[in-house]
Amino acid sequence: MRRSNWVIVGAAVFTLGTGISVSLAQHGPGASAKAAALPNCPVMGEPIDFTVSTATDAGPVFFCCEGCIEKYNKNPEKYAEKTTAQRAALKDRPKIQVACPISKKPLDPKVFIEHEGQKVGFCCKDCIGKFQSDSSKYKAALANSYTYQTKCPVMNEEIDPASFSVLPTGQKIYYCCDGCNEKLVENPAKYAAKLAAQGVNIDVKKILAAGKKDTKDAKDDGHGHDDDHSGHDHGG
Repeated sequence: MRRSNWVIVGAAVFTLGTGISVSLAQHGPGASAKAAALPNCPVMGEPIDFTVSTATDAGPVFFCCEGCIEKYNKNPEKYAEKTTAQRAALKDRPKIQVACPISKKPLDPKVFIEHEGQKVGFCCKDCIGKFQSDSSKYKAALANSYTYQTKCPVMNEEIDPASFSVLPTGQKIYYCCDGCNEKLVENPAKYAAKLAAQGVNIDVKKILAAGKKDTKDAKDDGHGHDDDHSGHDHGG
């Protein structure tokens, strides 16, 4: 089994106009309670969906639906106060880096550096040099390289940034290992509630209608995955 052990950090890492501050999230009952509540969409005031967002220089802004993105982009200043409130609400929520801030490609778990007290991953060693030559240039890209979906919906374990699938809905879902994606596609209704608890809402009917052939798997290493991963080793 491949485990990347990326450090889960609080969303306070990047804040509008305040530079970078690092805060490691705690995994006790207090942190879980904070992570349970979803902040609101700055446009509609409804709970956000973490798969619906737009990237900004200060980090991502999340919305309740795709239509809100267009409204926000037309006049972001109108929603500045509510956007700030959203970031404050996300301050202590765990998140995991899943993309290289230079290339936007998946991370190589062996390629990372410590930057201002934080573990930052990259897709290759060349990207480390580019980042270190001018880290401020990539501050926004780094802020937009995380996911708040930190638990696999199938096994409820920490995700591996390299294990994901893109559903027929266009949503990228992360898993603890390759093969869990097949379980989700086969029975999305079984795992919809677990994803919703993490702020990811999937369209069960659309996924079932599209079928597994339309799901773009990140990769397939030939793992055998019986129902509920019977016999699959998830130690560590």
